[in-house]
Amino acid sequence: MLLFAAMFMLAFTVACSSDDGEANDTSDTGSSDGEEKSGDGEIAGDLEIQYFVGGYGDSWWKEAIGDFQEQYPDVNIIEHAGPNINEEMRSRWVSNDPPDVVYIDGAGSSETQMVEDGQLMNLTEWLQNIELENGDKLAESFIVDPATYDGEIYSLPLVFDTWGTWYDRAWFEKEGFEVPTDFDSFMKSMEEIKNKAGINPLVTSGQHPYYFLRGMLYPAFGAAGGDELLSDLITGAEGAWTSDVVLETMKKVETMAAEGMFDTGLGALNHTQSQMNFLLHDNAFVPVGFWLPNEMANDIPDGLEFGFIPSPMQDAGEPYAIVPDLRPLAIAENAENPEAAKAFVEFVFTRDYAMSFSEHTGAIMNLTEVDLSQSDKVPVYLTEANAMINDPEQVQIYHKPHPMSADLETPIGNALMSLMLGNMTAEEFAEAAEKAAAAYRN
Repeated sequence: MLLFAAMFMLAFTVACSSDDGEANDTSDTGSSDGEEKSGDGEIAGDLEIQYFVGGYGDSWWKEAIGDFQEQYPDVNIIEHAGPNINEEMRSRWVSNDPPDVVYIDGAGSSETQMVEDGQLMNLTEWLQNIELENGDKLAESFIVDPATYDGEIYSLPLVFDTWGTWYDRAWFEKEGFEVPTDFDSFMKSMEEIKNKAGINPLVTSGQHPYYFLRGMLYPAFGAAGGDELLSDLITGAEGAWTSDVVLETMKKVETMAAEGMFDTGLGALNHTQSQMNFLLHDNAFVPVGFWLPNEMANDIPDGLEFGFIPSPMQDAGEPYAIVPDLRPLAIAENAENPEAAKAFVEFVFTRDYAMSFSEHTGAIMNLTEVDLSQSDKVPVYLTEANAMINDPEQVQIYHKPHPMSADLETPIGNALMSLMLGNMTAEEFAEAAEKAAAAYRN
């Protein structure tokens, strides 16, 4: 259990999607007479790095890039960064002129879509030769292994996160609200809050329906059908979305909508607005990842105490379910400087930088044996999450094969919004999702 002890003593984020922000942050640095090599190529020339800036911020990136520059002075690093960077760089990817390295996170990004479009370099063989500081193989040191596509690896999981449901512990204790342990108690708690506080208890981002899909439904599907069901749903396997177990889960969502548990204005909310609603007690629950406290640090009201539980969508008597969520680092198939790109990726995947990442973000890099259990920077909710995750009687962990393709997630998200707004039945949602899966398969 040391694996998850290390994992959750630091947990993350996320990094998460953002809808507002500045233009690209571009930094060009000079060169000197130093020379470094990786493989057969000299580490020199322009190196373009694209990274999304969301809930994790950018201070870790600035440190890592600065240190890399010092070690490889003949490299001219060009940063493309910001909360809207995925949209801003889209034309570069479409025109086959991508940056060399890309951190895949945030709105407008999809690892699976990039793999399907042939945009990412196959890293399968190269990964086997990378070693950490103490000689451990990187391939054997991930908390969660890289996503695979027909057995091949196209990205390395940099950041570990898991989605869950957040509440204000202090407010709940003051008002005597119940912290749910399963779906039945979730409904009971929301009904009590709705009646006593006069609010719709649950909020999520309607502009990004995948927040509810990943934050609430993935754990529900895992609890109901295990890894096999998760895999079938994410890959669009025939009949998966219309199966009885999925329909039963979607009936829960239909009930939540029918009983007025969702914020009535969620359709217009982006992710930060939904999180602000939660902080202001306009709603009582919000399903997001461990990036929430860091991203909203400047807006946290006095007295609010973050409480976290795995999303309580499982049936009574069953343990909570979580589905790890990863944020990967990849190299473009058409990278102009692949040697420098490989050198950078190898440079940041160390336990030293994992420690640094945690110090900068309050989150965790996806490497084992990074023991921060003695750190006074670990907040109470993470300490409690760590204890919970290490108790198999309380929590069951499920794994997805890889992220869902945007070509499938987008139409399913649109149907999900209709269901949450009460404009579609669970049966109609299942049929719409199955239709989207059929189109995706073809």
